[in-house]
Amino acid sequence: MNIVQVDDTDVNILNVLLHDAKMPLREIGKKLNISFVTVLNRIKRMEQEGVIKGYSARIDTKRMGYDTCVIIHVRIAKGKMIEVEKKIASSRQVVAVYDTTGEYDIVIVAKFKSTTQMDSFLKKVQTYEFVERTNTALVLHTMKEGQIGL
Repeated sequence: MNIVQVDDTDVNILNVLLHDAKMPLREIGKKLNISFVTVLNRIKRMEQEGVIKGYSARIDTKRMGYDTCVIIHVRIAKGKMIEVEKKIASSRQVVAVYDTTGEYDIVIVAKFKSTTQMDSFLKKVQTYEFVERTNTALVLHTMKEGQIGL
């Protein structure tokens, strides 16, 4: 993967988009004191280079009833990590799947509407071939969640 070079103007545009991806390009230009055309061209370039991967809504999952959040550590039998990760990542409740170092191979962040739903998911994951062990932590309070600021 090649690292894409971005300058201060690109970073400023990205920060505005992180805050409000629906902000009109003319308004972004006005806010950053640059032309609409510059904003348009910079965004197009960053989309083509894969810096901007897409646009989405930020949803308050708690307001949608997903108030059970867990962090699950998973130990996998050697050589089967990608296979298991793909299976886990296909679940709609899974927010993130990470390869990690240390005692466990994978970290999963997932959200559920109930502990019953969470329990069902955990039992399902534990039946997957090549899953050796899991360790689950229930998130009690979320202080911060979202994208990094640039």
